[in-house]
Order: sequence, then structure tokens, then C-alpha cells
Amino acid sequence: MNIKKVAVIGGGTMGNGIAHVFALNNFDVYLTETSEALLDRAINTITANLDRQVKKQIITDDQKNKVLERIIRTTGIEKIPTDVQLIIEAIFENKEVKLALFKELQNRINPDCIFASNTSSISITELSAVCRPEKFIGMHFMNPVPVMKLVEVIRAYSTSDETFNTIKELSYKLDKEPVEVFDYPGFISNRILMPMINEAIFALMEGVASKEAIDSVMKLGMAHPMGPLTLADFIGLDVCLAIMNVIFEGYNDSKYRPCPLLKKMVAANKLGRKTGEGFYKYN
Repeated sequence: MNIKKVAVIGGGTMGNGIAHVFALNNFDVYLTETSEALLDRAINTITANLDRQVKKQIITDDQKNKVLERIIRTTGIEKIPTDVQLIIEAIFENKEVKLALFKELQNRINPDCIFASNTSSISITELSAVCRPEKFIGMHFMNPVPVMKLVEVIRAYSTSDETFNTIKELSYKLDKEPVEVFDYPGFISNRILMPMINEAIFALMEGVASKEAIDSVMKLGMAHPMGPLTLADFIGLDVCLAIMNVIFEGYNDSKYRPCPLLKKMVAANKLGRKTGEGFYKYN
């Protein structure tokens, strides 16, 4: 399948980044949100990120303008053209909401269209059960999408080889590096990353070291670009907790239990950068 027309559902951090990358690589993108206000926010973010790329001489002003022209604002999934060839869901991490979305899309969109989810931890197989299992796949992009090369391409139980190969080749066209992963809780990236962040939070809670010391050990000793607590703030502590819960429930293994301090901070709405305070305070 020669994919040229794509819909991205959700204009948040991941969705606007995915739309940005597709449009930059000459795809027509229907960026879909529930309101004009949310679309305005998404387009403003994309524009700011494009301006940053122009300033760094990664792209030209002309390329920036063409990218914005290729992104078609779409309010509500009923406005998505039925002849799109790929739909990528990038809404918030709630399985029931995602299932309801795919169930509705199943009857609206042409049967040849591939459905993909950008979920960071929810079972791709479970999501595929309500629509088109052979044409369903996970495309887990990394944040920030325009910068990070990795795409975890996750096979559901029934994903066909044709679907997988189509998405693999598509990822290369986006200048990304696709890595094949099978459908287990947390996939690879979050199955390894989130327990590390969770263990760092345990170390802080138990008084092993200060937050600055924990982050410094991982940066200076392990060559990580940022420490685990800084990274948790960047991701969002609510997202970290949601992923840890999925992994814990998926494996039913106490080694994946979320740290009580993480739960407490989420309950207090100290979610990191997006709320101005997490393990660190932000202006």
C-alpha cells in the first residue's frame, strides 16, 4: 500500500509531533481534535517547533509553510475522510476510551485503512479486538517526535505481515528507525525505562540520596542525557504512574509495583513540568 493520506487523532504532545513529522515528509495529514481551541493549541505548538527547526537551519521557511499547508484541521472523527489509508490514535492513556474510538472508526473508515495506536503501554491486541485485527498495529513514537529516531512497531496477536511491513517501510520514509516489538505490557521501551524511574523514586523516598544526587549518578555514571527524576517530570508523573499500573497488572509481579511516593505526588497534582512542579519546580 502506498500511503499518502493520514489522519492523526489527538493534538497533544505526541499527536502534534506525529502530524509534524508526517507533513514534513510530504504526507497529507488530517489532524483531529474535539474542538477548535485544542486545534489552535496544536497548530501553535507545531509552528513553534518548525520555527525552531528553521532557526537551526534544519528546514527552510518555504518548507515550514508547506508543512503547515499539508496539515488539515479536523474537528471530530466524523470529519475524517473515509478514504484515508492510515489512522494513528494519539489520545490520552485510557483503554476504554481508545476502545470506543476504534469501535466507532471501524464502521466509518474504508476497510483497507490501517489503524495504529501510539499507546505507550496498553495492549495492542486488546485494542485491535474491536475493529480490524489484521490491519491493526502499534506505532510508539518517542517524545519529542520531530527529534527522536525510534519507533517501536508493535505487532498485535493477529497483525498481518503485510501490515507490519507497510508500517516498517513507512517509518523509514519518516526518517525514523523502526524496531519490531511483540505485544507484552510496556513493550520494550517502557518495560525497561519505567521500572528504572520507579526505582529512582523509591531511592528518593527511602532517603538513599537527594533528587539531585540520584540524577547526577545516572547522568555522570551512566551517560544518561537527563536523570530519571528529571525525566519523570518531563514525561509527566501521571503518565509514569499509568504505565507502571499497566505493567504491574499485566505481569502481576510485585517488582513492578508503583512507588507510594509516585502515587502521592500524582494525587497532589504535582505532575512535573506541565503543572509547574514535580520532583523539581519550574517557572
